[in-house]
Amino acid sequence: YKYDGKVLVCAGNGRNTDEAIKDDTIFSGDDRVYAYLRFETGDEMSRRAKFALVTWIGPSVSPLKKAAVSTDKAFVKQVFVEFGKEFLCDSKSELNYDKILKDLERASGAAYGTGR
Repeated sequence: YKYDGKVLVCAGNGRNTDEAIKDDTIFSGDDRVYAYLRFETGDEMSRRAKFALVTWIGPSVSPLKKAAVSTDKAFVKQVFVEFGKEFLCDSKSELNYDKILKDLERASGAAYGTGR
């Protein structure tokens, strides 16, 4: 979800998570975005879906709009209540599929795989 004026609108859905993260039309430098993203985690014994709530604040966002993110995020979290971990990203290096997946796996607890 991203802003269209003062209103949050759906910016995309049903997409491949890795492609969505790389989409500069969604995560642009002057946007604020709240993304509920699905990741596949687990090991060879079991695969699980984990969700991440990503808040993107582009580097060109004004200080006043940045400040509004904290209050608006509280409303977004009332809609998206089930997620493994929350991420706040303000640079493309932080908005990285592998980095987010690794953090989600760490947050999800024990891994019972055989190590293969």
